[in-house]
Amino acid sequence: MAHLLDGQHLAARVEQEVRERVEAFVRARGVTPCLAAILVGNNPASAVYVRNKTRAAGRVGIRSETFHLPEESTQAEVLELVERLNARRDVHGILPQMPMPPQIDPEAIFERLDPRKDVDGLSPYNAGRLALGRPQLVPCTPLGILALIRQTGVSLVGKHAVVLGRSSLVGKPTALLLLGEHATVTLCHSRTENLAEHTRRADVLVVAVGRPRLVTAEMVKPGAVVIDVGINRVDGRLVGDVDFESVREVAGWITPVPGGVGPMTIAMLLQNTLQAAQIQVAADAPVP
Repeated sequence: MAHLLDGQHLAARVEQEVRERVEAFVRARGVTPCLAAILVGNNPASAVYVRNKTRAAGRVGIRSETFHLPEESTQAEVLELVERLNARRDVHGILPQMPMPPQIDPEAIFERLDPRKDVDGLSPYNAGRLALGRPQLVPCTPLGILALIRQTGVSLVGKHAVVLGRSSLVGKPTALLLLGEHATVTLCHSRTENLAEHTRRADVLVVAVGRPRLVTAEMVKPGAVVIDVGINRVDGRLVGDVDFESVREVAGWITPVPGGVGPMTIAMLLQNTLQAAQIQVAADAPVP
């Protein structure tokens, strides 16, 4: 029976650490970190996510502002808001909540973000630094995944890690973070042939494809660390991309859904917001 990787417990510990660091930063610099969230349209799930993030920010002493634009907003209007927030010295992190309405190109939004305020780590600048092995602000979910893996005590050096999913938000940056930890990484996706042959070799398996219960016990190496990033609603309840009940009989460690990766994503957003504030305040400091 697999050990459960409790993301809620770990996220609470991260929040405590961030709260202490925010308090020290405010005392030393006289600046309160601020997170600005951009919400476009009326997606109920997005509204809940933004509300949860702003509440978490409040718990650690980070000030937050939410900018809610109408569903029919144009890309130019969103970009204009981004430019205003880029220019505000009292705003340190900008969070464009995805998904946005179809008339808005998310890549154009992240390209316009000041990379120092890109707390989601998705701007070309931050993505490029991660690819070069010189990360600055890193996507929150991959950071949370790495923190959960570290909780197991399993060294990644030389281990075979398989990432199932190639999105810019989760799959690709997770693979790069695991490479940075000296794992041997295989990146799989929806067109990978003989998928189970790859997943069965994984000492660490990260699943982020958005297909409920795709990964079954027969696809998992005994004793593996299994990180389930999926959130799917099936028959009125949330399930992951991993068939939890069967896989927990084989794996060494496994994350639940909900309560695994989700809380860690928000905790890492808080950490990134503080880091962004530190970067900006340091850049503004006079040269001695």
